[in-house]
Amino acid sequence: MKILAKKPKKVDLPQKICPVCKRPFSWRKKWEKVWEEVKYCSERCRRGGFSSQL
Repeated sequence: MKILAKKPKKVDLPQKICPVCKRPFSWRKKWEKVWEEVKYCSERCRRGGFSSQL
């Protein structure tokens, strides 16, 4: 019988605030090794193309 590891719930994942759009974004598997360097929630925000509609 195999015992599978439980996936963490979304609320338990680390979060950061994007400096461009000011919205929170959560950890993603593809950022696993570089999470400390991740600053932006998306490529659009990283390029500075986001204009806030608030």
